[in-house]
Amino acid sequence: MNRGTSSELYQRAKNSIPGGVNSPVRAFKGVGGDPVFFQRGDGPYLYDVDDNQYIDYVASWGPMILGHAHQPTVQAVIDQAQSALGFGAPTEGEITLAEKIISMVPSIEKVRMVNSGTEATMSAIRLARGFTGRDLILKFAGCYHGHSDSLLVKAGSGVLTLGIPNSPGVPDAIAANTLTVGFNNLDEVAAVFSQYKDKIACVILEPVAGNMGCIPPQPGFLEGLRQITQDAAALLIFDEVMTGFRLAPGGAQELFNITPDLTTLGKIVGGGLPVGAFGGRADIMAHIAPQGPVYQAGTLSGNPLAVAAGLSMLNHLSAEIYSQIGATTQTLSQGLLDRARAHGLRVTCNHVCGMFGIFFDVDHVEHFEHVSNSNVERFNRFFHGMLDRGVYLAPSAFETGFVSSTHDASVIQATLDVADEVFATL
Repeated sequence: MNRGTSSELYQRAKNSIPGGVNSPVRAFKGVGGDPVFFQRGDGPYLYDVDDNQYIDYVASWGPMILGHAHQPTVQAVIDQAQSALGFGAPTEGEITLAEKIISMVPSIEKVRMVNSGTEATMSAIRLARGFTGRDLILKFAGCYHGHSDSLLVKAGSGVLTLGIPNSPGVPDAIAANTLTVGFNNLDEVAAVFSQYKDKIACVILEPVAGNMGCIPPQPGFLEGLRQITQDAAALLIFDEVMTGFRLAPGGAQELFNITPDLTTLGKIVGGGLPVGAFGGRADIMAHIAPQGPVYQAGTLSGNPLAVAAGLSMLNHLSAEIYSQIGATTQTLSQGLLDRARAHGLRVTCNHVCGMFGIFFDVDHVEHFEHVSNSNVERFNRFFHGMLDRGVYLAPSAFETGFVSSTHDASVIQATLDVADEVFATL
């Protein structure tokens, strides 16, 4: 497969953009080689600048639940753009989207729109600290919640890929306020709370970890976190930037029947346009300015283009779509597992509706240490084998794959046929 134009663009980009990309994982540093530059998408497919076709399992890192170029959503953006690109002032669409989010997500009574998932998690933590009057936060090793200072401590996503556990530029005094324990380890959580019980403002986590591969919560883990935080008068924050609206209409909290105090959202809320949101109990949200003293602001918050796209996306989701995506993800994951094992490979495939991850040379993956013990070099060869045959996976062993409603049986079969070829070379 010829990707000469992509390589030329990458060399050109490095002259004007740090590392040649505007988000680190895009650089392919974790897997090697040059990144692919894309120009269009259609359903389950992407097309690069050399007009190569790929079956896409990145889905713009999650939001393309209905596939690329979903026409009703595209038309909603066009219609809004013909009226105005933005106002920096209130619009009725913001209210409609807020009402839609509240109707779908069980725990959200009020919601504030922001511009990204990073901004949503940063703001939710500030709110939790302001509401509780406490400074410490607890997160889980390998979970990524954006690049704000407090959260770049043992983070996932590109931080894992690039081998940067703590970013330079984050003051020690800020990092000292972040406590980190192992995902799916309630004993460690309980031990930390026994030591810092009256000082912890919140616990934040991805209810299904998606930034160290796909790792579901073990039975009782989320329930245990809910109980521990309630007993300590700390807030429980679900980062559903990836899982919100993807795993179920109400996200992971609906799927696992857990009610967090605050929820952060992103990506899908804007149908793929730049957006974020955070929301939760009304008494907590009442502390956000201008109603309360915890400050948060944004000129583009609730941008009408993102609002229009988000409303279209959410209005087109249905029980049938979730059932279809869940079954498709199961078929894909089991197919990858069966074909890998048929070639004598030792693999684990984790999946939850619409999300999946493949790990080499480990028997099970339940937390960051298991991910760290997987064979990254073998994954990298698998990634490039798939890429060269027209299947685009996330360019990192520490990321999740995503399935859309447009990945039909023929697309899944084509993917598994390619995987069978690649497994034979590993």
